[in-house]
Amino acid sequence: MEIKVFFGEKAVHLCNEKDATIEALMHHPHTIFINELSNHAINTLLHEIKKETFHAGIIIHEDLEKLKKLFFHHFTSIEAAGGIVQNEKNEILFIFRRGKWDLPKGKMEVGETSELCAEREIEEETGIKNMLLKKKIGNTYHVYDEFGKHYLKTTHWFHFTCSSNQQLQAQTEEDITAVTWVPTKNISQPMENSYASIRDIMSLFIDATDN
Repeated sequence: MEIKVFFGEKAVHLCNEKDATIEALMHHPHTIFINELSNHAINTLLHEIKKETFHAGIIIHEDLEKLKKLFFHHFTSIEAAGGIVQNEKNEILFIFRRGKWDLPKGKMEVGETSELCAEREIEEETGIKNMLLKKKIGNTYHVYDEFGKHYLKTTHWFHFTCSSNQQLQAQTEEDITAVTWVPTKNISQPMENSYASIRDIMSLFIDATDN
């Protein structure tokens, strides 16, 4: 198993064993591989990430939960949730925010479940209502800096369906300038101008719905 933490377009792979993907990454000359569980090792990796030549990071330990806990301890953690919304025409709902195509999502409020947060954020950001929750797709993890702090956001992603016979309304106060339905067969187009974590969850979604 692995947990993939994105730093922009680059990723650190926390894992408890090597698979074909990890083996391939290890052959890259600018991949940093660590097989010890220590704050010193993690700090060294976090320093290397800042270099332009950095390709990927791999930290392997038999106890993945212990590794995750120690790695996440280096950041301020935030919980969020969002949705991959699909209509009866087999189209996916995308938003355009700050120059990138994205999926509707947002931070969880105190006492709120991830499912309810995802539904609330979708409605607030796009105007879509009356959604049917199908299943959870997975989580994404990404790091960003704000106000001098290092944040690690865990986003819980859910698959919803709904009718396309609704008026889309972009939440402009959240810098969303467009909301649109994209045919599933054409999602490679918005993915060309999106985030690595969004491409990753969309890949999981396609795999889950194709099977």
